[in-house]
Amino acid sequence: MSSSDRFAVPAGAVAQLRIIDTTTKLKGLPLDYLMTPPMPGMEVLPEAPTWSFLIESDIGRKALFDLGVPPNWRDFSPVVAKPLQTRGWGEPSGEKHVADILVDEGIDLSSINSIIWSHWHYDHIGDPSTFPASTELVVGPGFKEAFFPGWPARPDSPVRESDFKGREVREVSFKETNVLQIGQFRAFDFFGDGSFYLLDTPGHAIGHLAGLVRTTPNTFVMMGGDLCHHGGELRPSEMLPLPAEIFLPSLTQYPGCMCPGAELEAIQRKRSRAPNEPFFDPNIGFNIPETIRTIKKVQEADAWEHVFFIYAHDSTIRSIVDLFPALANDWKAKGWRQKAYWRFLEDFNGALKES
Repeated sequence: MSSSDRFAVPAGAVAQLRIIDTTTKLKGLPLDYLMTPPMPGMEVLPEAPTWSFLIESDIGRKALFDLGVPPNWRDFSPVVAKPLQTRGWGEPSGEKHVADILVDEGIDLSSINSIIWSHWHYDHIGDPSTFPASTELVVGPGFKEAFFPGWPARPDSPVRESDFKGREVREVSFKETNVLQIGQFRAFDFFGDGSFYLLDTPGHAIGHLAGLVRTTPNTFVMMGGDLCHHGGELRPSEMLPLPAEIFLPSLTQYPGCMCPGAELEAIQRKRSRAPNEPFFDPNIGFNIPETIRTIKKVQEADAWEHVFFIYAHDSTIRSIVDLFPALANDWKAKGWRQKAYWRFLEDFNGALKES
């Protein structure tokens, strides 16, 4: 069965998609904090961004998917802010609010109908109070029971009362009327026209959501949130095996040459991994076994040439994709997926040298 048969999406309208650089920079994250098994020569992950996505329906409804780290992150709930300042990895940074980025490009914030949090972690939630009260906040299953009414009314909550003040907070339960099945996922038709779906993707955090945007009648971008923190948690897979050869000039062991798949397979075997399973498993999350099950479901979509999967901290798309205010709808015609999908292998220079 082909990937397209496994991950069939019904016909629908096309939405406009823009990828926003939130100005978030995450530095010094230890590899073993996020994923396992170890990779020689890769003790720390490369500096990571957090992308926000602006989705607009053909009738003008606008939604933002994730907001990154805001400049005022030190005002987060103490259960979040204190560890960020004391863990010794380097503090996160966010130079601008997404709201300010939008205003700088002439977008009226009152035109933003919805903010969608893929999940509640500090590097995704931004500061909703920078948007007018008319902008609703959308969260995933179980969120309200776990975290409402927010800090300080609830001292242990990682989110703030100010995130919700004066605005509607809508929890998607995947029991609504606009719910269908796409691949192995429950999918909520957010605009009601088949242009943008929220996907139930549990495991990493309570209420974790992914998004699926129809960028042309037959192509899609999947916004993965924190389903993975590195392409090596998703690829290779049985449906998207490791290429025998791939041109990655920044691999210093093979300057200007084709990267040999055989040596990468040898690295997998040394780490007790099969050639066609991801290089890593997640090592952080609310329910890691559930996260791994969700990743396996995502691999069906990831292997389909008409889907471009972008996770929230995907550094591989830098310098490849056109960023806000430009549209990202023509990603397939511009070959972005082909250029980005195996770029994460550049992080394995140290392991290749050892091999």
